[in-house]
Amino acid sequence: MTRCAAITIGQLGRPTLSRDGRMMIVSIPISLRRQGGRKQVVTPATIAPWTPPPPRVDNTIVKALVRAHRWRGMPESNDYATARDLARAEKINEAYLGRVLRLTLLSPSIAEAILSGRQPDRLELADLLKPFPIEWAKQEAFFNSRTI
Repeated sequence: MTRCAAITIGQLGRPTLSRDGRMMIVSIPISLRRQGGRKQVVTPATIAPWTPPPPRVDNTIVKALVRAHRWRGMPESNDYATARDLARAEKINEAYLGRVLRLTLLSPSIAEAILSGRQPDRLELADLLKPFPIEWAKQEAFFNSRTI
């Protein structure tokens, strides 16, 4: 059986400035508890625990991103000779197919943010289907300026 040892750190108080005025000292009341070789941070009972907001995965955008990558692979594997053949087989408009296929050009960081639910709140599929820069650095600036 392991013994629990608690270490209390900090006193709840107002932030203070150092003597030279260049540093602010903030005290945060927490307890460190050892349990089986791990350290666990325990907040005081009087303070509500803080948790980050849950990610908001937009299934519409994720579905379009997945379709885009699936459709991109179809002509590459010689299943369909042209985009027109693919659009007919999928029973969708050829123009829509082209707009969705453009999603395969998104930067990896933007695609990862979308898949993990960390995209900006105002980003919608309609924003992604409009023309955007091909360069990855420009894409991030473009989407941040339009949606935030």
